Amino acid sequence: MSTQYSILFKQEHAHDDAIWTAAWGKSEADGSETILTGSLDDLVKVWKWSDEKLELQWTLEGHQLGVVSVDISHNGAIAASSSLDAHIRLWDLESGKQIKSLDVGPVDAWTVAFSPDSKYIATGSHHGKVNIFGVESGKKEYSLDTRGKFILSIAYSPDGKYLASGAIDGIINIFDIATGKLLHTLEGHAMPIRSLTFSPDSQLLVTASDDGYIKIYDVQHANLAGTLSGHGSWVLNVAFSPDDTHFVSSSSDKSVKVWDAGSRTCINTFFDHQDQVWSVKYNSNGSKIISAGDDRAIHIYDCPL
Repeated sequence: MSTQYSILFKQEHAHDDAIWTAAWGKSEADGSETILTGSLDDLVKVWKWSDEKLELQWTLEGHQLGVVSVDISHNGAIAASSSLDAHIRLWDLESGKQIKSLDVGPVDAWTVAFSPDSKYIATGSHHGKVNIFGVESGKKEYSLDTRGKFILSIAYSPDGKYLASGAIDGIINIFDIATGKLLHTLEGHAMPIRSLTFSPDSQLLVTASDDGYIKIYDVQHANLAGTLSGHGSWVLNVAFSPDDTHFVSSSSDKSVKVWDAGSRTCINTFFDHQDQVWSVKYNSNGSKIISAGDDRAIHIYDCPL
């Protein structure tokens, strides 16, 4: 139990090229913690986090081009990765083997996200559609159409009711999953939305953009509840802490910032990376943060609980 924010662990040269994406999962079976990283070096790596250090467990080969996005199913059993090679691959985290490869067509997969029940994978496409694939079937089950531009970012609400997408022109769309209807279109940013995340209670949506701002929206009424500045460049990733109290952001300005969700103020900034930081995530209880980016390093930070 830490009383302050501090850097706990650094894995230098974790990949041979920039790390674009990371995920942190916990196995329901044995409680073990898994970290997944995807890189421009075409590889997905599976790391075990135990005794305050990272150990490489598997190197997952198969993608022909850089890995853009990774996610871990909510039970911690399956990983998904998407790549510039136009494939989404599903991996068994128990064995390190590929379960299946989905050919999604050229540039039709960017961010991948598991649904809260882990039965589906959503991905944004170049044509402004959100494509939903069945994990079991490996096939496209349905699409949600934003009638907009290339979708860079995607997020499910934890209660399973909503799906939000962020596009290259700064437009955010929120869908009702049950009906497939477009509920809200939010035009708060004028530049690409690199990342968005719902609060654990599904009430708030936090968005990150190349305009350097983080915005907070009230999901139900689609009201802008706050605009946060502090990063000196593109905001590349945002993630909410599991206890609803904080969120974390990473940026091209090489920093990782922790924000208090209630007061909407930045309470800590890490300047430990040498280059832009593409990915930040919390672990399952919010006691740790992982970050990774262009400097090929993975950092783990301690958070006071």
